[in-house]
Amino acid sequence: MTAHNTAVDENRSEIVRRETGLQRLVTAYILAGLLFMLLPGTFLGVWNLLSISSTHTAATLSPAWLQAHGHAQIFGWLGTFILGIGFYSLSKMGNLPAFAISRGWTCFVLWAAGVSMRWTVNVTAWQWRFLLPLSAVLELAAFLTFFRTVAHHRPEQPSATPRPKQPWMLVVVGSTIGFLVILVVNFGVTSYAALRGGSPAIPSPLDQHLLMLPTWGFLVPAVWGFNARWLPVFLGLEAPGARRLYAALLVAWTAAIAMPFGFAVFSAALLPVAALLAVSALHVFKPATQPPKLNGVHASFPIFVRGAYVWLLVAAGLSIAAALADREGGIWGASRHALTVGFLSTMVFAIGQKILPAFCGARVLFSKQLMLASLTLLNLGCALRVGSEIPAYEGYLRQAWSVLPVSAVIELTAVTLFAANLAFTFLRPAAHLLREQQATA
Repeated sequence: MTAHNTAVDENRSEIVRRETGLQRLVTAYILAGLLFMLLPGTFLGVWNLLSISSTHTAATLSPAWLQAHGHAQIFGWLGTFILGIGFYSLSKMGNLPAFAISRGWTCFVLWAAGVSMRWTVNVTAWQWRFLLPLSAVLELAAFLTFFRTVAHHRPEQPSATPRPKQPWMLVVVGSTIGFLVILVVNFGVTSYAALRGGSPAIPSPLDQHLLMLPTWGFLVPAVWGFNARWLPVFLGLEAPGARRLYAALLVAWTAAIAMPFGFAVFSAALLPVAALLAVSALHVFKPATQPPKLNGVHASFPIFVRGAYVWLLVAAGLSIAAALADREGGIWGASRHALTVGFLSTMVFAIGQKILPAFCGARVLFSKQLMLASLTLLNLGCALRVGSEIPAYEGYLRQAWSVLPVSAVIELTAVTLFAANLAFTFLRPAAHLLREQQATA
């Protein structure tokens, strides 16, 4: 009996150690993602926009700086979040091998080094012919470490009759494959720039076309996949329609692939189709069948989640206008901003403040009011940016240039509040310890 109790205690201790290790790992990914979002991402983006607004043209700004901002936002912030959540989620859902946590830290070091190197090279141009492709190698190596580790994922209780994979899982797997393709393309493009280019910037026409790959080829489908898993629980929506969700993924991939080959109008025309299929599949705008779960978050949570899909539809519609009528980059810029800030960032701000405190040590969000403020300011700044970028860049209304810096400062404030809310949350004790402290106070 004593031996049995000892074995049980050791097993419990191992479970606690593993859970603590996973929480530390995902917290490191989230904090690193927040740093990339704030400093090389948003801060540099605001600086770029202030410079553009002062000269009323983007021609005087270094393309390498613009690409440094974009890479930090897409790969440094969102990519880091997705890798960290991927390690944590798959470890919780099944039995990853014992070395998964150590592999997670290896991936973290490689990924953070690659993204940091890419940003530094783009901004300083120091030894860029060597370091630019090296940064891509490090990012690809990090992802392959992640992929090799999670490939060992097995169901916790294997069944004689395997269950069919759920739609959300297949879409997330598809977006992960898209992630791999993008990193391979990134290595090829950076190697080409290092051998043939005159600066660390990817040639602007090529960069413009390739932006469709990480956005509609990876990030948007990843959000659809995770939404298919979480929205029925958090918002009380119907289970997703599998066929429409798969169709949305395939249409988005077709659009993302068509753009780099020069089929801009065809690619843009597919985007509203993909967005509408996803909205229909996820039942985003249909009445909830069950009360939403708002514990730990502000009551406006469902409004902002649905509002993110409004931005997705706006971004898709503006892409068609851009393919047909853009002259100075204003319509394309507005479309990208509606997608990356309006859809992706709003979704991260909303869902992230719901799930990340739980992932990072079973904590409770520091402030629901800060959550509301960050989401409100983010959407206000995005609306001002999208509404003023087209008339400013395209030369329709000169006064619109004065609105762009205001939108940038509002969005910077929103991002800072979001990061501060999560940082203060991580500094708090776990939920059960917090309840004990409050009970004894």
